Amino acid sequence: MKRPTMVDIARRAGVTKSAVSFALNGRPGVSEATRARVLAIAEELGWQPNSAARALSDGRAGAFGLVVDRPARSLGMEPFFMQLVSGIQSELSGDGTSLLFTVAPDADAETATYRAWWAQRKVDGVFLVDLRVDDPRIRVLEELRLPAVVIGSPVATGSLPAVWSDDAAGVRTAVDHLAGLGHRSIAHVTGPAVLRHTLIRTEAFAAATAEHGVTGRSVEADYSGEQGCAATRALLESDDRPTAILYDNDVMAVSGLSAAQSLGARVPADISLVAWDDSPLCELVHPGLTALRRDIAAYGALAARRLKAVAAGHRVEHRRAPDPTLTVRASTAAPSRDTAPL
Repeated sequence: MKRPTMVDIARRAGVTKSAVSFALNGRPGVSEATRARVLAIAEELGWQPNSAARALSDGRAGAFGLVVDRPARSLGMEPFFMQLVSGIQSELSGDGTSLLFTVAPDADAETATYRAWWAQRKVDGVFLVDLRVDDPRIRVLEELRLPAVVIGSPVATGSLPAVWSDDAAGVRTAVDHLAGLGHRSIAHVTGPAVLRHTLIRTEAFAAATAEHGVTGRSVEADYSGEQGCAATRALLESDDRPTAILYDNDVMAVSGLSAAQSLGARVPADISLVAWDDSPLCELVHPGLTALRRDIAAYGALAARRLKAVAAGHRVEHRRAPDPTLTVRASTAAPSRDTAPL
């Protein structure tokens, strides 16, 4: 069936197209009886307003945008973004605002998407994720005057407000836990070094391990299970293998657990493992993974509320979300004294 139009409604109601427009938009010019009849017919036909036409009439697109510069395959496997989107959508759905979501192959394509969306009046604002060190997207969004909220650290965000949780605090919590159990050699499998939150976590890890007087080393990966597995194998097969590993996401931690077990390492007797961002994955494996937990859906909903305010023309300050907390499960324990070579 073709998409119903105001002409279809006018024909069914026996009124003009202008009368239908007045009725649907709550404007004077039609009787209450006519308005009620038009609304009933519109609902019966399944009529929905045309977003482009609405943007021309009141300047609003009725949608916010989110572009993620990551491979679609790996993105679909990472619970963090699914929970974030669910939180954003739960806040937007209350007033019928849509979320326009897409994946970009690189930063240039992401920037091009922002320019196209804004020029075509497809969005009223955007969420900016995975903030990079010296991120060029900040300047582009400021030049476009496209309302935006950064989901991440407020460092170097220019005039854009940020919604953030303290990555450094999360790292310190994890290192405190592991050092308190007696671990003297701890590794950190990070996300891409180009990301600002990776830099923050890596610097916090170096500071926390130094404060506890333990050996700490960071290994870069890309959040994928493949690289999480490879990094774990390399660490456990090294001459100075650690007794504990902190991973920057749950997918790498689950793959790291599998890699450790395939090498014959006992978890947690030979190697303790901690995941960042607790998820059902961390509970389904054996042993369950100790993990840093945030309410990611609430994080996304907070970002959506802030973006609504920015798009409405309000001045919005940075807003800090609660710090991560540690959920302790069976993957962490004191290091065993009888650890055997792998």
